[in-house]
Amino acid sequence: MSRAGAVFAFEGPDGVGKTTLVEAVRKLLVKTKKSVLVVSFPGRSEGTLGAHVYDIHHRPASHEITKLTPDALQVLHVAAHIDTVQSVIRPHVEKGGLVLLDRYWWSTWVYGKLSGVQSPALEKMIALELSYWDLIFPALIFLISRPIEEIHPRDRKSHRERSQEYDRLADSEGMHSKVVRINNSAIVEKTALAIMQAIEAHHARDKKAPPADPDGTDEKQNNRDPSDRSALHLPFETSPNGSAAMIDLPAKTHLTLWAKLAPAKPTVVFDTYWRFATERQAIFFHRFSGQSGPWTNDPILLHYKFTNAYRASDRVSQYLIRQVIYAGSQTHRDLFFRTILFKLFNRIETWEKLESSLGELSAKTFDFAKYDAVLTSIVEAGETLYSGAYIMPSGSAEWRQDRKHRMHLRLLENMLYTRLPERIASARSMQHVFELLKGVPTIGDFLAYQFTTDLNYSTLTTFSEADFVVPGPGAKDGIRKCFSTLGGLTEADLIRFVRDRQEEEFSSRSLQFRSLWGRSLQLIDCQNLFCEISKYARVYHPEVIGTSGRTRIKQQFRPSPKSLIYWYPPKWGLNERIANDLAQGS
Repeated sequence: MSRAGAVFAFEGPDGVGKTTLVEAVRKLLVKTKKSVLVVSFPGRSEGTLGAHVYDIHHRPASHEITKLTPDALQVLHVAAHIDTVQSVIRPHVEKGGLVLLDRYWWSTWVYGKLSGVQSPALEKMIALELSYWDLIFPALIFLISRPIEEIHPRDRKSHRERSQEYDRLADSEGMHSKVVRINNSAIVEKTALAIMQAIEAHHARDKKAPPADPDGTDEKQNNRDPSDRSALHLPFETSPNGSAAMIDLPAKTHLTLWAKLAPAKPTVVFDTYWRFATERQAIFFHRFSGQSGPWTNDPILLHYKFTNAYRASDRVSQYLIRQVIYAGSQTHRDLFFRTILFKLFNRIETWEKLESSLGELSAKTFDFAKYDAVLTSIVEAGETLYSGAYIMPSGSAEWRQDRKHRMHLRLLENMLYTRLPERIASARSMQHVFELLKGVPTIGDFLAYQFTTDLNYSTLTTFSEADFVVPGPGAKDGIRKCFSTLGGLTEADLIRFVRDRQEEEFSSRSLQFRSLWGRSLQLIDCQNLFCEISKYARVYHPEVIGTSGRTRIKQQFRPSPKSLIYWYPPKWGLNERIANDLAQGS
């Protein structure tokens, strides 16, 4: 975090004691002379939207409301959340204060889903709310639970269902948030003290962290002895695998803090990762300089197909950048429309057939029926519409069409209708763009991050590729092959670690890695390299088993007869250097 303030959220089903714990923690933190503000969602403070929404939720008849749909109710809750974030939470955090938040958007998901709201609608609501949080997301989320025996018998069935939904959320959101699970069955003061210790430990570590290494993944941190509790400023005992920590509480109570408590342990594949990156980039420059093949002595790289060390150097990315993004209107809607239309199919031949049949492709003239007719003719001719690089989802029941491409056209139509291009153009961060895209039906983490990166090649957004990363399934498999244990780090942490230490890692192995005309490997490139090393290791390190269980590489290398003149987003400042190299024949 870049500021002294922070938000700490408390989540869990009704009846687990959240509100009582929040107040107990507030009293403890106030004694340390911190500026602490307790905020609840939707809110009960007099004169606020949250108080009205709370009253409508619990006493609709008093507002002459005879019927309120679950969808409308959740929209009201989201509106109250946004109002509170803007008017209360953000100002307090920006002044350096701490906010204890009773409920987060997790409750919108859990209670909305269990009341019958469809997931695509909930995803859109939550994406809207998240766009207002920007960089003040909760530093820790405390998920409160209580033994089922302590819940009233009449409430146990619904409590169990809600608890299961919260657990699923905690598992899936663990990639983005630090989650603290609390079994709240002890004396309130004891549990509150443990929570305060976790907050103070996180807050102290956040303030102490050097600005250049906000994730705490520098070399000194990773070489630290995990048993050195004084160095970590944590009142915790490290678990055997270094991934979790326990606070000593009375019987029946435990608190687990997922944190970076121990260094990851590299395998022999991690060494190969750097050698692979060096050799793959050397092949790129051999081809760039016009040398005839073979461009390497590595039999695996000669025989099988691998992407470039830099994602933007791949043939499809080059086409996207030069022929799609920068080859037409530069309005926000057209940049978004062309980029997403291309990426939905990710196939050059599909784009060219659409363009040759329909002329200039733009958001203003988009017509579902015309685009469908062209794509249907391609399918009926027995040709391929989609790239084999990754599988595009067919959509949930409410979005599914008789042909997959029709669903994707409807999806694009919906994105334009909901003004997603304009919302992305005003996004405050790369993660903000990711969350907006993730709110689109059928788009999950992998596609949202890939599309975010593609849009960032354009002038629609201008974020650094060092801002944000989401590891895909292939990258996660590669990371598990490169490290026997993650030591409490997430896959995203390790990608950042690799990106930050790339020069030291190449140098320590006496590897002469040639960067992209001075541009170092970015997070997306390091993520992709983990995906590629996952494949490479299937042949080179068959004894190292990852998580995918795959043992062979499917795609063989076939050189393209078409030569490329490499051209990158102008904002990177590389194209003049490339032109100079070509002019000098180097």
